[in-house]
Amino acid sequence: MWRGLSALATQAAWAPLRLCARCSTGAESLVPRSTIFALSSGQGRCAIAVIRTSGPASGLALRSLTALREPPPARKACLRLLRHPCSGEPLDRSLILWFPGPHSFTGEDCVELHVHGGPAVVSGVLQALGSVPGLRPAEAGEFTRRAFANGKLSLPEVEGLADLIHAETEAQRRQALRQLDGELSQLCQGWAKALTKALAHVEAYIDFGEDDNLEEGVLEQADRDVRGVEAALGSHLRDARRGQRLRSGANVVVTGPPNAGKSSLVNLLSQKPVSIVSSEPGTTRDVLETPVDLAGFPVLLSDTAGLREGVGAVEQEGVRRAHQRLEQADIILGVLDASDLASASSRSFLDTVVAPLVAQSHNSGGQRLLLLLNKSDLLSANAPACDTALPPHLLMSCHSGAGMDHLLQALKTELAVVCGDPTTGPPLLTRARHQYHLQGCLDALGHYQLATDLALAAEALRQARRQLNHLTGGGGTEEILDLIFQDFCVGK
Repeated sequence: MWRGLSALATQAAWAPLRLCARCSTGAESLVPRSTIFALSSGQGRCAIAVIRTSGPASGLALRSLTALREPPPARKACLRLLRHPCSGEPLDRSLILWFPGPHSFTGEDCVELHVHGGPAVVSGVLQALGSVPGLRPAEAGEFTRRAFANGKLSLPEVEGLADLIHAETEAQRRQALRQLDGELSQLCQGWAKALTKALAHVEAYIDFGEDDNLEEGVLEQADRDVRGVEAALGSHLRDARRGQRLRSGANVVVTGPPNAGKSSLVNLLSQKPVSIVSSEPGTTRDVLETPVDLAGFPVLLSDTAGLREGVGAVEQEGVRRAHQRLEQADIILGVLDASDLASASSRSFLDTVVAPLVAQSHNSGGQRLLLLLNKSDLLSANAPACDTALPPHLLMSCHSGAGMDHLLQALKTELAVVCGDPTTGPPLLTRARHQYHLQGCLDALGHYQLATDLALAAEALRQARRQLNHLTGGGGTEEILDLIFQDFCVGK
C-alpha cells in the first residue's frame, strides 16, 4: 500500500469513493489535516499547468481524482482522466506523477498533476482537490518550508532556490544554482566538522590530560585545525560584499561634463529612452536610475547631472546629488567629448574627478573607473584620436555604436571583479545574514586561547560552531525563517 498513509487513511483512500464532506460522514476525520495543494506553475493561460500536493493524504487525493486501484509507478508519468470526486464530472486528461516520501522534494508523499493551462481547467482541478478531506490550499513558500523542515534542503539552499526563482541575469542564475547545489552549506559543514573535532580534542585533554591514553600533539592538531578555519573565514569575509552585489545589483554611475553624451550612453546601455537627450547643456538635473542587465550581471545604472558650476539653484542641486552618487558607486563611467578635450569643463573633470579616482585605484583598490571618450565619429581622419596624457580609456560613439563591444567587454571584466565570478572560486556570500554569522564565528574564535584557559577555549569553539549552525539552519528562529520564506510564491 502507498507509503505515508496511516491504516485508516489507506482504507479511506482505496474504499469506494465517499470523499466530499457533502457526500459522506465521518470520512474526513480519517485523514490527517496536513496535506497541502497549490498551482505551482505561473498564473494565466498557458499550454501546461502544474498542480501539486504534499502530505500524507496525497495518495488519497490522487485516488479521489483518478479512481486508480493501485498506485502508479513512482516518478513515472502516466496519462489519466481526472474526475471531480463528488459529481464524477470529467475535468481534464492529465499527466500524473507520484512521488512517495521520503524521496520527493518535500520529503513527504507528493503528487503532480500536469493539466491543460486554461483558467477553467486549473480552477476546476483546484476545487476538486479542495473537496478531498484532509487537503487545504498551501501558503506561500510552504512546499519549500516543508523540504527544509524535513532535512531535504539547508537554509542556504532554500535561499539559493529563492534567488534562482528571482534571477534576472546569467550571473545571478549561475550563483543561485551553485548555492542551491549546496556549495555554501558544504563549506560551512566542513568548517563545523573541523571545529567539532578540535572541540573533542580540547575536551578530551581537559578530562584525561593527566593520563597516558591520549596521543601526543592532540592540542597542537586542534590548534592547527582552528587556525585553518579562522584563515578561511577571514578570506571569505574580505570579499567586499561581492555576493550581495551580485544578488542585488552593482551601482554603475555615468558622470562627466555637460554635453559629453552621458544620457545617450545610458539610453544605449539600457536599450530604452531613460534620459532626455538634448544639445542644451544641463538637461539632466536629477539622478535617473534604471536596472540593466550588463554582460550578464545585474546593474543599477544611474545618469547624473553634468559636473559644472550650476547656473541655477536646481542645477546646483543636481550637481550636488551627482557628487553624492559618485561616492556610492561601485563602477564609474566617466564620459568626455573626444572632440572637445581641451575645453575647460573637460580639463576640470579630468583634474577633479578622474585623477583622484585613478590614484585611489592604484593605492587601495577602491572604486573602479572606466574613462570613455565619446563622439569619436566627430573626429577627423587626420586628427589625433586623443590626448596622450590621458589615463587609459576607451574610444566610442554613442551615435554610431562604434566601440560598444569593447565597452561591454570592459564592463564585464570590471563587474566580475566587483560582483565576483559565479563560475569560479569558492561560493559567494549573497546575503547579509551569511556575513553576520561568519563574522560571529570569527569573533568567537578570537577568544580561543589554548595557552590561557582550556575551558574558555572550549567554550569559544562551541560558540563558533553555534554560529555556523545558525547559518545552515540548525538553530534558526521562527522570525528568521518567516523572513526568508516570505519572498516565495504560493506553490513553491
